[in-house]
Amino acid sequence: MHHQYKLNGYNIVLDTCSGAVHVVDDVAYDVIELYQDHSKEKIIKTLLEKYSGKEDVTESDLSDCYDDVTELKEDGQLFTPDNYENLAGVFKEKSGDVVKALCLHVAHTCNLNCSYCFASQGKYHGDRALMSFETGKRALDFLIENSGSRTNLEVDFFGGEPLMNWDVVKKLVQYARSIEKQHHKNFRFTLTTNGVLIDDDVIDFCNKEMSNVVLSLDGRKEIHDRFRVDYAGNGSYDRIVPKFQKLVKARGGKNYYMRGTFTHANPDFTNDVFHMADLGFTELSMEPVVCNPKDPSALTEEDIQTVMEQYEILAKEMIKRDKEGRGFTFYHYMIDLEGGPCIYKRISGCGSGTEYMAVTPWGDLYPCHQFVGEQKYKLGDIWNGVTNTELREDFRKCNAYAREDCKDCWARLYCSGGCAANSYHATGSILGIYEPGCRLFRKRIECAIMIKAAESNED
Repeated sequence: MHHQYKLNGYNIVLDTCSGAVHVVDDVAYDVIELYQDHSKEKIIKTLLEKYSGKEDVTESDLSDCYDDVTELKEDGQLFTPDNYENLAGVFKEKSGDVVKALCLHVAHTCNLNCSYCFASQGKYHGDRALMSFETGKRALDFLIENSGSRTNLEVDFFGGEPLMNWDVVKKLVQYARSIEKQHHKNFRFTLTTNGVLIDDDVIDFCNKEMSNVVLSLDGRKEIHDRFRVDYAGNGSYDRIVPKFQKLVKARGGKNYYMRGTFTHANPDFTNDVFHMADLGFTELSMEPVVCNPKDPSALTEEDIQTVMEQYEILAKEMIKRDKEGRGFTFYHYMIDLEGGPCIYKRISGCGSGTEYMAVTPWGDLYPCHQFVGEQKYKLGDIWNGVTNTELREDFRKCNAYAREDCKDCWARLYCSGGCAANSYHATGSILGIYEPGCRLFRKRIECAIMIKAAESNED
């Protein structure tokens, strides 16, 4: 399978299974488009008619181009057959019941009252609660006990707002550091925060212990303050931006992400991305809102069309700013065409419900943070382990080939079958398809590859 498209003046051909990307001229683009369904003679005849009157396109040129395409095919760089489907289930079976990462919900409460919050302002449709040190300690022990021979383990401090339980976060990090060497483990910690409670202690500790910090900012002040308000209805932009700037400066401008959400209120989200870049932030991400389609914040079909256009605008502006020496990264455009994810990762996906789990303040285990509060998706707890083994097997089956609608999709080895939580919330099944999300994902990949083409052209 292959995918070809035109964007920003580039003719791009992606070979799905080999991962090879070709930037070609108009003639080669047309030859490739006709190659699989027509003979060499038919292709030459058709294109001679198309390019009639253009002296630089001859029968000999078309014949040579056809032969070049054939050579790419023989070299496994184009029209590569898909030999991965039979491996999809095998990879996750081989991983067994090893857990490599936990999302610790240290706070099921929040000091902001964002109306679009998928977590119901941190309560996850349940009670407000803070994780005790004892529960968090047991979660870390559970991770070590179930990590097998893996050395590197990941722990995300999440909420609600984790800084509302900051002392416990610090104690848990200190506990993990005190035991990691004896167990031959290495913990990598991350923190996601809305920034309201950031102070010098938070900055110093994060810079010492957190491999990455995710900072929530929705962009322009009027957009951010529309939803990200406190319980008195006051916006948080003016309070958090100076704190974010101080934290990022202290981190040397590295190992952080500004993570925003765009909604029906701002499908022109590129203006928010550019605003954050103009504030001095260079590691950026903007995600489409996850909510009920009937929610006022939900993206409409018209919004989605706008967003598709915005992704192209964003890609072109990133190329321009990079040339001007004021470039920035956008999470969804970070793609490695040479040493990217291994085929296991491309097929198996994020590992939610198998390698990765979320832990509630009470120690319950869920497949990921977006399933917390959905009782039928409770896997077990940190004391007894995974007791709902049937559910775990259901998640083990989630891969790039598990969904019928994915089998003919050229982007399946980039999304790895998509997000199980998005599928569930859109269709009621983890093996469903969140079709709008698929369309947006494919557009992002097209833009990301185009940026790489532009970089290669500069070289």
